[in-house]
Formats: sequence, structure tokens, C-alpha cells
Amino acid sequence: MLPGYAGGMTAIAPVLSRVASVARTVASSSMAVWAAFVLVHLWLGLLNLWAPGLPLGDVTIVYKFWMDQALIAQYWVGIDTVWVYPIVALVPMLAAYAFGPEQYAATWLSMIMVLNAVAFGFLTGWGRSRERVAVAWWWVAFLFLLGPIALGRIDSVTVPLAIIGVLLIARSPVVATVVLTVATWIKVWPAALIAAAVIALRGRLRIVATALLASALIMIVALTLGSGANLLSFVTQQTGRGLQIEAPVSTFWLWQAAAGVPGAFVYYDQQILTFQINGDGVDVASALMTPLLGLAIIVIALLGVRATRAGVAAGDLLPSLSLALVTALIAFNKVGSPQFVSWLAVPVVLGLATRAAGHGRSFRTPAIMVLVIAGLTQFIYPYLYTALLQVQVPMLIVLTGRNAMLFVLLGWAIWSIATAPRLPLLDVDADGTHDDWLDSVWPLDRDVRGEDESSVAMPAALKE
Repeated sequence: MLPGYAGGMTAIAPVLSRVASVARTVASSSMAVWAAFVLVHLWLGLLNLWAPGLPLGDVTIVYKFWMDQALIAQYWVGIDTVWVYPIVALVPMLAAYAFGPEQYAATWLSMIMVLNAVAFGFLTGWGRSRERVAVAWWWVAFLFLLGPIALGRIDSVTVPLAIIGVLLIARSPVVATVVLTVATWIKVWPAALIAAAVIALRGRLRIVATALLASALIMIVALTLGSGANLLSFVTQQTGRGLQIEAPVSTFWLWQAAAGVPGAFVYYDQQILTFQINGDGVDVASALMTPLLGLAIIVIALLGVRATRAGVAAGDLLPSLSLALVTALIAFNKVGSPQFVSWLAVPVVLGLATRAAGHGRSFRTPAIMVLVIAGLTQFIYPYLYTALLQVQVPMLIVLTGRNAMLFVLLGWAIWSIATAPRLPLLDVDADGTHDDWLDSVWPLDRDVRGEDESSVAMPAALKE
């Protein structure tokens, strides 16, 4: 050992210990995680407005055009014509018009930040739930890694609503179902969360009845406004499209295009307004993907039903089942839009929050995988998307790896369902509707678990 080395290490050890102590204190601070939440949203807002690749293009060009058309020409998508989105998607798009067309982008970004802040409030117990601080840090990291797309699509409205819904599902299933149903009528994917709740929770009849009633009210309003058959046009508008280039199924033909195989190339679909892939067998694959997606959902649902009948508790089943269903919607989808990755935050937040409450299995593995998937997605879109359009090999390697990780994540979720512990259902009240495996915290609640805890040890959410 060099002279003075031991003495130097002895001198620096207290400094390192102090730094580690400060880091642990900051990491466990609700104020710190809220500050990080604000900073990340400001950063993502700047990227949406100024970053290359026009990340906010769907909002400032497509959504704004639809609203200009509605308010100026009185021609409403979803009412006067077919539309790719469910009818309630008009509400946030119209809300962004509140301060005029010139402020459409700024209003949209502010609206998403407010929605995320409400979801963040429920997640952190409005700053009073110490046990969920680590989960909140995970979501902040996820948003940062996913990049501007996390705020710049209609999916950005549904994600915070879905997070609120899953955090309320144990204690307030009716309210949670209403929130999730509204989110489903904005973008269909939260229906997977409702399906998971119906399978995993004992109060399933109440959940189904609430979802049907909320849907009926939405449909009555839409029909009253004159939507007619256009109300359900979002279903048919999606089924006839081709293979979007980022979809996992498209990877094979992208590599063919890169290799110069005749007939394999990327093109822009003017009707769907997206880039798709052409090649031998693409039409067959496109026709098969919707039935294959349906089959995957049915198989996962049956695994969930089997686990429920075997006595798997809701806290052990619902997070993994939600993750499996949501991941399947992405992995087997012929549409591979980068914003789909934002959906993965919801089941992971549910899994981490459930673990933090002392129930369910560790969600650290899927949490890490989803962070990597988010980072790879931002690498692809928006900054280097042109390289993908040009089927450059380095970008194809990144996309192939990202898509492969989706199937690894799906495999973990299915394994988690299949190996969930079979235990007596001790987490359900006598009426079968009230579970205590996950606390929900309303803004004015005073009795919050973890509020008076002083420990800064690693939270349960991130423990194996």
C-alpha cells in the first residue's frame, strides 16, 4: 500500500458518508421528488417546443387542425365524420383551444402537466406518503427517459387518468372504474386495466356495471350530439391499416428493406398519417395481427382467471396481470407508435406501489426493463427518426433490441401470473368489494401510512 493511502482514505470516508446520507435524505424527501417532477416537465416542455424532429407535431398540426375545422367550419371528427379516436378524445383537444389557437401548444403542455400533477399527488399521498416516494422517483425517471413524446400525444391524457384509476381501484372501485372508463373513451388501451380488475378483484360485478353505465352515458351524449354510427368508427378505422414501421411485427421487413430486398421499403400513408412498411407478405401479416392480438389477450385473461380461482390474492395478481395485458397490446399491435410505451408506466406504478404497501411480488425487474425501453424509445423518436426512415442499420439494431425487450417484459409478466402464490383471500372484506392491499390517498385525507415514518432505508417498492 502506498504511503499516505490509508490516511487519505480515512480522511475522505466521513465526506463520502456525509454525501451518502444527504443523498438518502433527498431521495426520501417528498419535496425533492416534487421539485424533480416540475423540472422534468419543464425540460420536456422545452423539448416539445424546440427539439428537432417536431415531437409536438401531432398536437400543433393534427389536433389543432381538427379543432380549427370544428370551431370554424363546424365539422367535427367523430360526429360529422369517422375518426381514429374514441369520442371523448375531443374534450382535451378542445380544452387546449381555451386560450386561442396561438397558445394551443402551450395550453396542451400545461394541461398535461396539471393532469400528471394530480396523478402524482395521488401517488405520493399529496406529499404525505413516505413509502411511495421511491415509486414517484421511478415515474419521474420514466418521463425523463421517454422524452417529449410523454407529453405530446393524446395518450398523455390517458396515462395520468389511468394511474389515478389503478391507485384508487382497491379502496374506491366505483370511482376508479369511472376514471378508467373515461380514459378508455379517450384512447382504448385502459380497457385492459378494467379487464384486469374484473378478473383479479372480488367486486367484479360492480366494476362491470359501473363501466357499462359510464359508457352508456358517454354514448348517449355523443348520440345526442349527432355522432350516429361514427361513434364507433375508431374500431373500423384501426383494423384496415398496414404495418407501422416501429411495430415489432414490422422488424422483419425493415431488415429486408435495409438489405435491399426488392419490394421492401418504407412509405408514408396519407390517410393514416404515419410511416408504414411494404414487402412480400405484409398484407397477410397485417390481416393476422388483429386476431393474434385478440388471441394473446384471451390467453392472458384465462391465465388470470385460473390464478384467481386458485386463490391468488388481488395484490399478487392485479399488477402482473395489468402489465401482461398492456404489454400484449403493444407487442402484438401492428401500430407501434412511440407513445404506446407511456402505457407501461401505469402497471409498473401499480406494482411498485403495491409492493411498497407490503403486498405483491417485487416489481424491480420490470421497472428496470421499462426504463430501458423508455430510453431506447426516446433514442429512436424524435431525434434520430430520420435514420429509421432511411433503414440505417445502427437504428435498426436499437429498434430490434427495444422490440425484443417488450417480449421479454411480457414473458416476465406471464411468468409472474403463473407463479403467483396461491393463498387464502384474506385481503377482501365480507361484502367482497373492499380490499386493503393498496391505500388510496385523497387530497384532504389525514390518516396516511408512512406520514410519520423517519426511516430513510430502501423502500419496499425497490426491494427484492
